[in-house]
Amino acid sequence: MAEVMDYDEVLERFDPVLGLEVHVELNTNTKMFCGCANVFGGEPNTHVCPVCLGMPGALPAVNGKAVESAMRIGLALNCEIAEWCRFARKNYFYPDMPKNFQTSQYDEPIAFNGYLDVELDDGSTYRVDIERAHMEEDTGKSLHVGGATGRIHGADYSLLDYNRAGVPLIEIVTKPLVGTGARAPEVARAYVAALRDLLRGLDVSDVRMDQGSLRCDANVSLMPKGATEFGTRTETKNVNSLRSVERAVRYEMTRHAAVLASGGTIRQETRHFDESTATTRAGRAKETAEDYRYFPEPDLVPIAPSREWVEELRASLPEPPWVRRKHLQEDWGLTDLELRDLVNADALELVAATVDAGAKPDDARSWWVSYLSQQAKTLNQELAELPITPAQVARVAALVADGSLTNKLARAVVDGVLAGEGEPDEVVEKRGLKVVSDDSALTAAIDEALAAQPDVAEKIRSGKVAAAGAIVGAVMKATKGQADAKRVRELIIERCG
Repeated sequence: MAEVMDYDEVLERFDPVLGLEVHVELNTNTKMFCGCANVFGGEPNTHVCPVCLGMPGALPAVNGKAVESAMRIGLALNCEIAEWCRFARKNYFYPDMPKNFQTSQYDEPIAFNGYLDVELDDGSTYRVDIERAHMEEDTGKSLHVGGATGRIHGADYSLLDYNRAGVPLIEIVTKPLVGTGARAPEVARAYVAALRDLLRGLDVSDVRMDQGSLRCDANVSLMPKGATEFGTRTETKNVNSLRSVERAVRYEMTRHAAVLASGGTIRQETRHFDESTATTRAGRAKETAEDYRYFPEPDLVPIAPSREWVEELRASLPEPPWVRRKHLQEDWGLTDLELRDLVNADALELVAATVDAGAKPDDARSWWVSYLSQQAKTLNQELAELPITPAQVARVAALVADGSLTNKLARAVVDGVLAGEGEPDEVVEKRGLKVVSDDSALTAAIDEALAAQPDVAEKIRSGKVAAAGAIVGAVMKATKGQADAKRVRELIIERCG
């Protein structure tokens, strides 16, 4: 393991400089330059065609929806939208790039010169300046079989899946982030988190970091205190969680500092982050732009979006997620902690949709943050992937509110919906879950319980009302939990005078 320097000492001797490159897979129906389905997974090499496989003579065509999504992203990041731009070929050889070049944008990106204001943990704001957001295509995926690391070194053989090749990507590149000091790792995490929220709100990507639809390359360099020139940077590739972005930046700062303090030099290279050890290891020497031998893509026409189209898209942008959160917090009367819990659980929009479907905010929040979050963990699924809709949750909440269900019965109804048994009302009917509200039926069960426990009945009659709990329990058991406990208690006291 590489030598590292204590973090506090790093900050005493050096100033960090960051650069973050975030790759976002768009959720278009088809790929960037062909008609193949843009879906995650599938049998290897089944979502491919001559275009995305780079077959001779196959000609690409630009995905118009991807261009629109790119402009929406650029506008949301306060970027200028190019009046004219074009694609370029980025030439390099790697087995998961079937054409031996990547169709990308080089010196003429579709969006440039923007910014994103990022809120940090203490409520302060850091402005991240955006250099560019450009369009390109994703590569395929390599699977290295054998060996201990899952990487090519030490593997017995490699397999290639080109389903992902040609998937539309937007690469968002920041300008150098300076002046972050001790908060550099926090700024990196907060920026990627804010960007993820923004992109989800635009509905241009599912931003699933665990599935690679949002990936961050973290560039780190250090300048000795008082220096004016940036140090040599390293690029930690494809970091796939917010926590890992923070840890990778922190580790690289401590590693760089140890190398520099010992009189060594930093090698400009790509590195890979190891989740288990929170360390990075060397990849390959980092190419420069000249190494890629960019030249204009001859098979695609330039893109020249009209100013009218740009303004139409600008007018259609939703309010930023952090503004929306403030509005919802005020409308629902949430504390900062309650709001944070909703956001951390990825439940905010689910709760909002449930409220829109008629539920009270407290009821909607309770269902998604407590019971349904537990079910998601049990099923090892994302909360939004559970097979239940906000409208169905709102219906269950309504059945509880009108007395048709108790909370316990409502959970059984939700279980039925999750099991695929139909809509909430169908589950209630099939499972016979409706609350027993007929006083005559409840009175019969109460009389039976009182007769079975005469000593308890006598205590209640003598004024020890707390003893009624035992009879309530017996009635609930007799009715299989389908009685209204509050009504049962009222009837018990009536029966006992």
